[in-house]
Amino acid sequence: MGGSPLRILVVGAGIAGLAVARALRLAGFRPDVTDKLPPGESTATGLYLPGNAARALRRLDLHDPVRPLGQVIHRQCFFDATGAPLCEVDLDTLWAGVGECRALPRADLHRVLLSGAGGAVRHGAEVRALDLLPGGVGVTFTDNTTTEYDLVIGADGPRSSVRALAALGGPPRPVGQVVYRAVLRDGPPVSEWTALLGQRSGLLLVPIGEGRLHCYADEAGTKTPADPLARLRELFGEYRGPVPEVLEMLTPDQVHVGLTDEVELGRWYRGRVLLVGDAAHATAPTLSQGAAMALEDAVVLAESLCAASSVDAALVAYESRRRPRTRWVADRTRDRNRTRDVPPALRDPLLRGRGGRIFGGHYRLLIGPL
Repeated sequence: MGGSPLRILVVGAGIAGLAVARALRLAGFRPDVTDKLPPGESTATGLYLPGNAARALRRLDLHDPVRPLGQVIHRQCFFDATGAPLCEVDLDTLWAGVGECRALPRADLHRVLLSGAGGAVRHGAEVRALDLLPGGVGVTFTDNTTTEYDLVIGADGPRSSVRALAALGGPPRPVGQVVYRAVLRDGPPVSEWTALLGQRSGLLLVPIGEGRLHCYADEAGTKTPADPLARLRELFGEYRGPVPEVLEMLTPDQVHVGLTDEVELGRWYRGRVLLVGDAAHATAPTLSQGAAMALEDAVVLAESLCAASSVDAALVAYESRRRPRTRWVADRTRDRNRTRDVPPALRDPLLRGRGGRIFGGHYRLLIGPL
């Protein structure tokens, strides 16, 4: 069906939606892209893209515009709360033949994807109702305009309205994790992906280029604190290594806090409505696979539509290809998260002996072809 005049609507102009729009344009389709939010810069946070994300960007013909951005990451280094080494993952070896690992500001990747998708997004267009028709979908927006499409793609995140309107699932499920994110300029010299692990909490620092550090922390919990920076200093005040300098330099306006959700569905499509990215399979960010899975979704969906004889056959083929990888990510994410509940006295000797192999093994399936 590549190049056919299918009427396609992509709901959501984040990483997943723009990647899907880019993949569809490369395949000869001309999708409409809408987003309920007004245009504007995304939150100032960083993003780590493992090697499989780089491979997907090549398939989207976006590798060259991304190459000058951020910083290539060669190693993941794990330490205990005192700054003593636990283990290390050689990323160049792990992802050899797949792609380099890169960390960059999220807004930079968003700009590349927006340009690659053609730049035309209808902002402020919120979907109010979906009418599943025998050969399409009737879409009613909140301004009462109605349009019919052959395929509607919900790329509107873990709290997807498309998922609810198509009766594909309810709200996301809380993971029980509070996450903190910030970008720090001219902080301590950190050259690699650097994680310090404590008791049911951890802090990650990743360089994203131009003297900036992506700071990420999490703890077990179900409520966000009223003063996120004060909570960070309480949680990590006894940590060593670069942590004291980071905590001293951060300001309240730099710290963004939220709760982590996950989405697990029995199916990703109903009629001609399909979910992609976090709307279909959100997980905790432990493996840094959210953006990577969205980019892969885009590549596989375009290939499925081009190869199939009908939209319905394409949706079956798409979900059958993507399920094993997203299930693997969800399972390995839960595996790694469970290590945080193990007391450091038991966990740390294990990580010093086998941590590199364990953590590297979490990506084993993802190294293989899409």
